[in-house]
Amino acid sequence: MAGTPIRSSMRGGRSRRSMADINVVPYIDVMLVLLVIFMVTAPLVAPSIVNLPTVGNAAPQEQTPPVVVNIRADGRISVRYKGDSGASQEDTMTKAELNSFIAARQADHPDQPVVIAADKTVQYDAVMTVMSDLKARGVKRVGLLVKSQ
Repeated sequence: MAGTPIRSSMRGGRSRRSMADINVVPYIDVMLVLLVIFMVTAPLVAPSIVNLPTVGNAAPQEQTPPVVVNIRADGRISVRYKGDSGASQEDTMTKAELNSFIAARQADHPDQPVVIAADKTVQYDAVMTVMSDLKARGVKRVGLLVKSQ
């Protein structure tokens, strides 16, 4: 066996490999054809007509300025609001006076918002008490005023 030649599986020195790459050229051709079809047919599709209202037809909404309840660091409460004459007024009052003022104000202007502006040193409990009193008097929109940085 020492003299027998080793048979090579490679005849002619070349081997056949299987091709593992995917040919993507046909896929690109199909995609380009689809793109052309969509570009041609897109303008032919009739858009639906919607009759939108114009700004001139819309009824203007009245903007009622909010009542601003200031809670100071010493616990005093002041209320800033626009009176019936349109002039801005500010009154200092107790919690009981605030409750009666808000009840009367809500009877005249039921959708008027109330904004609470509290000093940053005021305890949160005082702010929550005023908020719950406002909600009990029927105020629908209560906000907190903060200083922007």
